[in-house]
Amino acid sequence: MKLLIKQRVFSWTDTYDVYDENGCAKYYVRSEFFSIGHKIHVYNTLTNLEIGSISERLLKFLPEFKIYINGNNIGSIRKQLTLFRPKYHINYNDWHVTGDILGWDYDVVDNHNNIIMHISKELLHFGDTYVLDFMNPENEIMGLLLVIAIDAANCSKDN
Repeated sequence: MKLLIKQRVFSWTDTYDVYDENGCAKYYVRSEFFSIGHKIHVYNTLTNLEIGSISERLLKFLPEFKIYINGNNIGSIRKQLTLFRPKYHINYNDWHVTGDILGWDYDVVDNHNNIIMHISKELLHFGDTYVLDFMNPENEIMGLLLVIAIDAANCSKDN
């Protein structure tokens, strides 16, 4: 199962539209305009209800985000201090990131190296366009929130 995330270029805030593999709008993502730190919300396109959000923890040396699904804090993602390539610690079900994060070609895997999802960036688009390929549809919302958090951390002033 795949999701396509398209970033809107001409927007005052972080804004994404998320499509299923058939090109149908499934979710939309909006950040808060007046907030200290990133606060980003994901909504179901059909119901307009919030299904998840990420919130940047402040006063941290490196970016860290709490992840919420249906209002419940279910995990976090933290950028780690490295010399050459960004690395992230995911506090959720023993997931971790492998591959080239800067090149947007990486996998999220569990502690047995089973692939949860593959993330890639499509080139030659106006604005960022990401493809998420899930092995299990149950991981769709958490995976979407992780990718949005990684994008926010990579664009953060703390880099």
